[in-house]
Amino acid sequence: MRVRLENEYGNIKECKIGFSWTVFFFGFFVPFVRGDFKWGVIMLLADVITAIFTFGIGTVFINFCFCLFYNKTYINDLLSKGYKPCTETDESILKQKM
Repeated sequence: MRVRLENEYGNIKECKIGFSWTVFFFGFFVPFVRGDFKWGVIMLLADVITAIFTFGIGTVFINFCFCLFYNKTYINDLLSKGYKPCTETDESILKQKM
């Protein structure tokens, strides 16, 4: 399920709600591509620190954890930056799922 968010300048971002398959497959690269540098750095540091102590095996667990909540966090960050739902349907979806 997707919602569309728009800021005061007319920029529209379409965001998926729920499990993040892109983070599952591409890890910390996804936030950097989306321009979400805060979470990109957090995910990169978590992967590097975990990889040091577990010889890379623990990063699978860390990435799976980020898959579960990254989309919700990304939408909440956009809403705090002034983005608003484009339509009433988008608003009702956000109220249901968030």
